[in-house]
Amino acid sequence: MLKKWGIRALLFFAVYVLAMYVYIFHFNNGGIPDSLVGSSSDPKTFMTEQELLLSEEYSKIRNFLFFILTPFEWLLYLFILISGLSYLFEKWSSITKWKTLHQTIYLFLLSLLTFVVFFPIDYYRYTLSKGYGISTQSFPSWMRDNVIDFWVNFIMTVVVISVLYWLIKKSAKRWWLYAWLLTIPFSIFLMYIQPVIIDPLYNDFYPLKDKVLEEKILSLAQQAHIPADHVFEVNMADKTNALNAYVTGVGDNSRIVLWDTTLNRLTDEEILFIMGHEMGHYVEKHIYVGIIGYIIMMFVGLWLIAKIMPWMIKKYGKVLRVKSLDGIHSLPLLLLISSILLFFSNPIYNAVSRYQEARADQFAIELVQDPESAISGFQKLSKAGLSEVNPPSIVKWFRYTHPPMLERINTIEESMKSE
Repeated sequence: MLKKWGIRALLFFAVYVLAMYVYIFHFNNGGIPDSLVGSSSDPKTFMTEQELLLSEEYSKIRNFLFFILTPFEWLLYLFILISGLSYLFEKWSSITKWKTLHQTIYLFLLSLLTFVVFFPIDYYRYTLSKGYGISTQSFPSWMRDNVIDFWVNFIMTVVVISVLYWLIKKSAKRWWLYAWLLTIPFSIFLMYIQPVIIDPLYNDFYPLKDKVLEEKILSLAQQAHIPADHVFEVNMADKTNALNAYVTGVGDNSRIVLWDTTLNRLTDEEILFIMGHEMGHYVEKHIYVGIIGYIIMMFVGLWLIAKIMPWMIKKYGKVLRVKSLDGIHSLPLLLLISSILLFFSNPIYNAVSRYQEARADQFAIELVQDPESAISGFQKLSKAGLSEVNPPSIVKWFRYTHPPMLERINTIEESMKSE
């Protein structure tokens, strides 16, 4: 039975990988509509032939990796279950009677295994990005970030999983509801501390050094009636050639962050449009809308897990080698179900995010009143990241939290025509 499950899973994964390869590399036209050929949104007008070729190659490889890595993660969790590794990890960690320490040892073994399995893939993605001129990060720096990632994720996992399995043990039927109630303050707490505790582990953040530009940004913020006291820049030039800016944090820890690569390669006018975009997120309270959306999705997700997991244990417990819901050895099954639900919820989350990004673009267009700088800024962002300006629909649904550059630039051009 175990062998049969394993063979079926491998065959299904192999067929899926082949299908995605054919779709992405042979049916991925990503072309430009005839009506937009020669326009500002046509990459041929702002990219060289070499950049166009690299962009197409790089995008296809990244898209392919995205669509196969998550199912590969499912396959890994399934292997850990049916091989008995999870049960073995629990047995090894039972050297202590302290429940929390018992679970911590188990989580360390599971985390270490997944880190080792995914390390070659992560390294390939690092060398890929470096080979295409996106990453500038040295291997020691990249490895340092990976180690920090491991320990930050491990510490948070220990806290979350320890509480979760305590709730499962206390209430087999309503644990999901109590867990959901706890995710609300925990999520807000994480968002609050991220800008001041977690993010500085990876990079140095400091107030914007260009005081002339800072004055322009503050003036723009006054027009939008925004208290702009938290504009920061972060050193990213040692890690990447890509350009970016974002909003992070909540409450008095919220801040707008500009990468130094953005400051070095865009004009003040282009940066002001980006700032207008970020101010649009602030004005429309997208961070808080995002928190509410996350809380709703967690409610649905935890409820589904609470329904699916006991059913799977009852029906396939022997094959999966899971004896009970409250045993820590059932964690890979929980992670498997969670990963599947998250993957298929991506189109919903991304659609909402793209709508918010489009709203922020519109706000910036009306605030800054400089469409030419907006277009040139988007073009430079595309060139720097070798972005795919018009991805296939499936790629857009599952990967794109922002509207593709073709849509963003075309929207600005249309607004210029309507004036």
